[in-house]
Amino acid sequence: MSENADTRTRIQEIALKLFIEQGYEATSLREIAEALGVTKAALYYHFKSKDEIVTGLVEDRLRTVDELVEWVKTQPRTEENRRTLVRRYSEDLRRGRHHEVMHLIERNQTAFKDHPTMVRIRHQMFELITFLVDPEDPTATRLRNSMSLFALHASWFLLRDETIGDDERREAALEVALELLRR
Repeated sequence: MSENADTRTRIQEIALKLFIEQGYEATSLREIAEALGVTKAALYYHFKSKDEIVTGLVEDRLRTVDELVEWVKTQPRTEENRRTLVRRYSEDLRRGRHHEVMHLIERNQTAFKDHPTMVRIRHQMFELITFLVDPEDPTATRLRNSMSLFALHASWFLLRDETIGDDERREAALEVALELLRR
């Protein structure tokens, strides 16, 4: 990784931490620069705005979701493929900073409500849910299948016990998500 890429990554890490702790709207570029120990001008070299930082953070998450959407478009809607989707989604949440980005979005819903990248992620999530839900299923089954993806996210927000490791949290969430898919 180049020094430039390392700097961008460090900026995103610090910004993500501050946006989660203080809120997106309450965090300024000046505060991010100070936390990094650089001037605001140095920060501008990499990102012109907080919006650019958020877009950079969310693009990786969006790319992952886009790949899953493309995969489901080529698959028949079978029970096994639904389970495969949930497993792949769980695995994707494990990589990178995906669960932290989801935490950022959850903590700053009002600020990101109309953000173009967030609108696209919501749309793509509904595409995934559509694959999990058969319109002819009973309402309770459609709800359970839809909730399977949200169970994977919920484990990062509801199981905050510091004695639970990330692997245990992920395994428990996957178990619940797969149980929700049962007919």
